[in-house]
Amino acid sequence: MKVAVLGLGIEGKKSVKALLDYGASVYASDLDQSLDLSEFKSSDLDVDLGFHDKTKVDASDCVVLSPSLWNKSAINQIVGKNKLFSDVLKGHKTIFTIGVTGTNGKTTSCHMLNEILVEAGYKVLMGGNAGGGFDGYTQLTIQANESNYDVMIVEVCDMTLDFASRIFEFDMVLVTNMGYDHMEHHQSMENYRSSVDKFLKDVDQVVLNGNDPMLKGCKSRNAQYFDSEVRDLKLFGSFNQENASGAFKVASILGVEPKLINEVLSSFEAVEGRIQTLKLNGSEIIIGKTDNPDSTSAVLSEAQPDIVIIGTPRRNEKFRYNILKEVAMADPSEVVLFPGLDDTTEFARKVLINFGYSGTIIVTEDRSNLVDLVLDYTENNGKIFIGGNGQAKIMSLQSSLLQLVDE
Repeated sequence: MKVAVLGLGIEGKKSVKALLDYGASVYASDLDQSLDLSEFKSSDLDVDLGFHDKTKVDASDCVVLSPSLWNKSAINQIVGKNKLFSDVLKGHKTIFTIGVTGTNGKTTSCHMLNEILVEAGYKVLMGGNAGGGFDGYTQLTIQANESNYDVMIVEVCDMTLDFASRIFEFDMVLVTNMGYDHMEHHQSMENYRSSVDKFLKDVDQVVLNGNDPMLKGCKSRNAQYFDSEVRDLKLFGSFNQENASGAFKVASILGVEPKLINEVLSSFEAVEGRIQTLKLNGSEIIIGKTDNPDSTSAVLSEAQPDIVIIGTPRRNEKFRYNILKEVAMADPSEVVLFPGLDDTTEFARKVLINFGYSGTIIVTEDRSNLVDLVLDYTENNGKIFIGGNGQAKIMSLQSSLLQLVDE
């Protein structure tokens, strides 16, 4: 099978890998000439950077589009009448499919729901959004066609709602919350909610967070709401109580017994890279990705840390610098800035000061220095929060600290 992949961002690169592993011959292209594709060594891969070759696209059996190119008129002309890969492999469209979307809590909610349904006897396939730590939509499509499943759980990024609606046929959707993130895409919260309304329009069963004011205004013909209940969880934060309540509601609708659901949730461990509490040298460390102002605020308000260590966003992601506003308002004694998604630490330092922070600011470029810094801070038996942007770096730091935690 010959497949053309147009757009080589996170999702596109994941698609290329999945298709090569599947045995396809791949033509991949992107307008960015500076992309590093050295990770791909296959002779079955033909790459063009700086342009899309329509002749090569037309010669392909089907096409995979990057979500960022979805509904772009120029791309539609290039693709023409070529079939989408998801229309060639159709097995995923026969599985009962649950979409999980929202600003925060998607990945944790997916894993909670997966563990519940597996314990209840379902054969479950889980995956989706490459930016959330899964292997991408294409990989999920391939897996769905290689075995029989009772349920498929798809994490859907809020920037890919239209795209996902075309690729998958959702029987149920859980929306965890709506917060201030990806505003370079949505432009406004009102636009974001309109996108969610459109996404939910033809879904038979919709589960929404009843504590979220934006979701209360969503237009869905079959919406059911969940409230946050306090459960016995191993996880930090009231936001994880909301995640658990959403998973509980979905599983209940599917007929899983409440006793079994609560048993699974009570033993559920934090997902790698998401908020986790560690004990080290008598200090408490709260660590995990909090890459937007709402998720950061939720942790800071409950943790009230003495030290905050934050990974910085890309320079053009202006809305994410409001994370530093939340940090300034929390007023820890010291703030450490490290390059998260980009080396914007000096710019972030100025932003933090402009937001009124007057405490100590430390800038470090080296991740190995962070481990030593954390160890130094633990000597004071305080509370340390590590978060912000840069999921890979935060996960690496989390892994290093886990090897040192108190028994």
